[in-house]
Amino acid sequence: MARFSMVLVVALCVTIFVLPDPTTAQLSRNFYSKTCPNIEQIVRNVVQKKVKQTFVTIPATLRLFFHDCFVNGCDASVMIQSTPKNKAEKDHPDNVSLAGDGFDVVIQAKKALDANPRCRNKVSCADILTLATRDVVVAAGGPSYEVELGRFDGLVSTASSVQGNLPGPSDNVNKLNALFKKNKLTQEDMIALSAAHTLGFAHCGKVFKRIYNFNRTMSVDPTLNKAYAKDLQMACPKNVDPRIAINMDPVTPKKFDNVYFKNLQQGKGLFTSDQVLFTDGRSRPTVNAWARDSKAFNRAFVTAMTKLGRVGVKNSRNGNIRRDCGAFN
Repeated sequence: MARFSMVLVVALCVTIFVLPDPTTAQLSRNFYSKTCPNIEQIVRNVVQKKVKQTFVTIPATLRLFFHDCFVNGCDASVMIQSTPKNKAEKDHPDNVSLAGDGFDVVIQAKKALDANPRCRNKVSCADILTLATRDVVVAAGGPSYEVELGRFDGLVSTASSVQGNLPGPSDNVNKLNALFKKNKLTQEDMIALSAAHTLGFAHCGKVFKRIYNFNRTMSVDPTLNKAYAKDLQMACPKNVDPRIAINMDPVTPKKFDNVYFKNLQQGKGLFTSDQVLFTDGRSRPTVNAWARDSKAFNRAFVTAMTKLGRVGVKNSRNGNIRRDCGAFN
């Protein structure tokens, strides 16, 4: 009898450990195979058209995906418009600089899907954003990868939930690791995802401290390449509008590549949170490895993006399919 009890306990323990996470279990690559079989082509067509209109679509969509997933999961809650009774995520100070082209490509893809009778009101805004993000990475010369689908749209979006949940430009490796760990992401995932800064732009206000008022004894951050620091000062004079845009990657700002890591080796990381990946001995070996091997970086990026896409996924019990990506049903 005791032996039977022991076997039963072991069996129960095995069952507990092998049960899948209910939020990720619903995700699959062929989630819409019967309800909207052409979903990927429809979204891709919209993305390609939008990218031809403006390159900003690429970094804007990528950043929108990150900001969505890091706050209450990948549920398109970042797209909700504020109302008199609710200040939504997109109006938090950390999100007000999100470029409108990222929102627009999702809205346009939603319209295109709803124009198809088979797809109408079947596809979540969260899945559209996830697909569009993969497509903009490809459009910039980055790796293509299979996207897991089956997310439902979130039912809550508050500006207060954003606070402290997004990486900041002055974060060190400890803070970055802690933030990513909350989302079940490793240090390697963090470094790979940080390389999204190989694309797009930032605003002068985010680098003023590094180039003019670093600390009490030094005006310029000593980890900055001296020539690069002067370039930044020319692009961002002291009295310039802090909203002026500057390239994140000074070498290949419109191409998804591993030059981001080569820049870090030369002291050309725009943010402190970029440059610390090289100055910190824990992350430097990975930076050096990916600066040498673009294929290894691409593989790591795909892995990290797939894991990020599983964060906080909603199901039919705590989410729905939004009719309008910017408003709750």
